Amino acid sequence: MSRPSATLRTAVVWDVLRGALDQRAKLADRAELEVLDTGGGTGNFAVPVARLGHRVTVVDPSPDALFALERRAAEAGVAERVTGVQGDVRGLFDVAERGGYDVVLCHGVLEYVDDPAEGLGNAVAALREGGGTLSVLASGLGGAVLARALAGHFTEARHALTSPGGRWGESDPMPRRFTPEQLTALVTSTGLEVISVHGVRIFADLVPGALVDTEPDALEALARLEAAAAELPDFQSVASQLHVLAEVPPRAARAAGR
Repeated sequence: MSRPSATLRTAVVWDVLRGALDQRAKLADRAELEVLDTGGGTGNFAVPVARLGHRVTVVDPSPDALFALERRAAEAGVAERVTGVQGDVRGLFDVAERGGYDVVLCHGVLEYVDDPAEGLGNAVAALREGGGTLSVLASGLGGAVLARALAGHFTEARHALTSPGGRWGESDPMPRRFTPEQLTALVTSTGLEVISVHGVRIFADLVPGALVDTEPDALEALARLEAAAAELPDFQSVASQLHVLAEVPPRAARAAGR
């Protein structure tokens, strides 16, 4: 079954992130920010961020992904603002600067690392002490349970609901999933202040692509529906992904500036 476009699936995250970048640039009084994208792969977010005029360092363990990133950045005309380095969040400071970034993206990383708290701690340590923004995107438990149930796999849905990591079975390709409460608690445990929580791909993964392709203005209407539901806790609990935006607390930033 075909699904709506990938652009729709990331629209909520991009809208939040773009606003956060603008706000961070104002606070830093600089038009160009230093952005670190951990697990950034082929540049789904890194290239658009670079198009806004920021410098982006992408850390990813895959040489193939980094090669695709380089080509994508060149095609977009932002090659000079995008740097790809091979590595991962566990050994982040072998390839990235501690405390050197205004914004850190940690998208699609915490599901795969052995220790999410350690990985997230490294991402936070890469932020400037004087003020920084963290964007976390991770797989949601509720979305997986709902998807398995709607596909008729009721035992798998129940297993995902009750297993510690939110996996529906041994063949589940996702090592770990989070509830909104779990992901928010993980972020706040680092000392950052959570600014917003959004559900991502609440409906997009469940709607047949044929419906979107054949109905006039359906894609735009679905995008508006996703945006309207994204901030509502009841819908966040059944989202395929969860997005948390957090910042270095003002008090900590002021202390670092002294």
